[in-house]
Amino acid sequence: MNPLLELLEMVYHDREFISASSDQTEDYENIETSMQPLNVHPSLDSALRVLLLAPWLLVLFLSSCDGRESDQDLVTCGSLVKLLNTRHNVRLHSHDVKYGSGSGQQSVTGVENADDANSYWRVRGQTGGPCKRGEAVRCGQAIRITHMTTGRNLHTHHFTSPLSNNQEVSAFGEGGEGDDLDVWAVQCDGPHWARDDAVRIMHVGTQVYLSVTGEQYGHPIRGQREVHAMPSANQHNWWRAMEGVYIQPSAPPLRHDEL
Repeated sequence: MNPLLELLEMVYHDREFISASSDQTEDYENIETSMQPLNVHPSLDSALRVLLLAPWLLVLFLSSCDGRESDQDLVTCGSLVKLLNTRHNVRLHSHDVKYGSGSGQQSVTGVENADDANSYWRVRGQTGGPCKRGEAVRCGQAIRITHMTTGRNLHTHHFTSPLSNNQEVSAFGEGGEGDDLDVWAVQCDGPHWARDDAVRIMHVGTQVYLSVTGEQYGHPIRGQREVHAMPSANQHNWWRAMEGVYIQPSAPPLRHDEL
C-alpha cells in the first residue's frame, strides 16, 4: 500500500479498537478504490495522491502539535464499548440470567474473559437529554449504558445485592427503554471522558458508584464476579473503556475530481 494511504489508515484504526465516523465510514472503505492509478505519468499520479491526502495530513499534523484532545482519544455518544474494572481486572457483563433474589431482574456481573460478546455496552444519552451520535461524552454528563445483546439498561435501585449486601445492580427495560433509575454520570478529570483514563460511574438517582469487590458466583454463572453499587468512592469503583467501536464526529467527506 502507498505509505500515505497507510498513514491515513492509522488515523482511523489502531490495534485495540475500531474508530468509525458516523457518516464517513463508506468514504473510508472506498478510498482505495477511488484512488486507483490514473492513466497519467507515474510522477503525476503520485502528486495527485499527495494533493488528495494533504488536507487530512494537515489536520493530523496540527492536532499532534497543539496538544489538544484528539477525537479518537475520547468516549463518544453511540459508541459500543467494554468497561474494565481496573482493581479486579474484570469487564462489565450481562446475559439473560435473572437474579434468584432481590429484584429478580437481569443480572449484571464481571468476567475475566476479554473476548465475551456479552460484555459490550452502548453509551447513550438520558431520555430527552443531549448526546449527539459521535459527540464526546463530557465529564459529569448524564448517560445511559445499554447492554448490546439484550437491549436492557444498566440500572440500580434499593435492593440488596446477593453476595456482598451492597446495592444491587441489574439490567432493566426493553429495547433500550427503562426508567429514570437507568441514568448514570461519568466522573472524570478534564472536560471529556478519555479512553485511557480510569473513571468512576455514579448513579444519579441514588448517588452510589458502580463497583466490584471480588465476590464470585456459583452455578449457573460460576466464577463471574458480583457487580454492585457502593456509597463511597474507593479503589473498587474505577473503570476504563477498553475494546469497542468508537463513533467519531461527522467530518466532511473526501472529494476528488476525475480527470
